Amino acid sequence: MTNKKNDKSTWAIGGGVIIGIGVGFFFLQKSPLAFVGSILIGLGIGLIITSIISSKKG
Repeated sequence: MTNKKNDKSTWAIGGGVIIGIGVGFFFLQKSPLAFVGSILIGLGIGLIITSIISSKKG
């Protein structure tokens, strides 16, 4: 079982979403769908980073 204090996977997912929101604000006036797409891309990147982090631990 992983130690909750040392688990950084939620940080990677949250950070990816925050970056996606930040990038999406530049596209918000042109296309709201681009804003949503940026959030989803940020989430996907965060999930990929999480899988890399978890594979290096165990």
